[in-house]
Amino acid sequence: MAEVDAVIRRRLASEVALINQISHYIVSAGGKRIRPQLVILFARALGFEGPQRHELAAVVEFIHTATLLHDDVVDESQLRRGRDTANAVFGNAASVLVGDFLYSRAFQMMVSIDRMRVLDVLAEATNIIAEGEVLQLMNMHDPDTDIEAYLRVIRYKTAKLFEASARLGAVLANAPATVEQASADYGRHLGTAFQLIDDLLDYEGSTDALGKNVGDDLREGKPTMPLLIAMERASTDERQLIRHAIEHGEQERLDEIIAIVRRTGALEATREAARAEAGIARQCLEHLPASPYREALLEFCVRSVDRSA
Repeated sequence: MAEVDAVIRRRLASEVALINQISHYIVSAGGKRIRPQLVILFARALGFEGPQRHELAAVVEFIHTATLLHDDVVDESQLRRGRDTANAVFGNAASVLVGDFLYSRAFQMMVSIDRMRVLDVLAEATNIIAEGEVLQLMNMHDPDTDIEAYLRVIRYKTAKLFEASARLGAVLANAPATVEQASADYGRHLGTAFQLIDDLLDYEGSTDALGKNVGDDLREGKPTMPLLIAMERASTDERQLIRHAIEHGEQERLDEIIAIVRRTGALEATREAARAEAGIARQCLEHLPASPYREALLEFCVRSVDRSA
């Protein structure tokens, strides 16, 4: 990952000062860097040790960072990773345009790998991520969104880049088709579990631990699994309270809604759904030979679910 960070710093360079300033601001904020780690771990688990793994790990981090810049503008977010969002500091226009720069720089780096399969995987992933963003926009402030529609957004918007990251490691290693698919399946299910826990923590975590404001999903009118399950199990009056909050993005009665979500068991049901996804991801690793890298990937299955931030 030190090598990946070196690639990131080198590839961020631009003759435009504001691009350097904003891109360094958001990348230096850190984050879990799970997606680039997946590229590295799958490549090493399958026997590939070339420098292309560092380049592609940086590519997926750039794509992820670009989506964060655009997300925060769309969601009007003010806090991420414990500090002001780029749009709060530099403005919406600059954030969107620097997100575009990161996307285009990522595609320049893909081309340098000179592997058509790499381009195929990442072109598809970025397209599906964009579709996921639009699907989420369509679901916002809609309390009639069902669980399947919600999960579809997760698979498109979040899990797809996890899937692509894992698949890229297998592609670099020229793994057989069955192993490549198992790697991609692992990424998809791990990414789904990861996002389910993120959505749960919006009603269970703390602002300090999360690095973002608790209740942001409700403010943005996002009908996530904890709310959808709570509405299924709540009384008529409680259901109406949650519906109204989703429709209007109201946080004034957030404490009441959190109490309903907890009382109905919606948080534990969401965590169980995440555990099930992580369990499927774990099974996918049976296609990989035993190694410390596979052990690290197994550990991700645990950490994705049992976390508080």
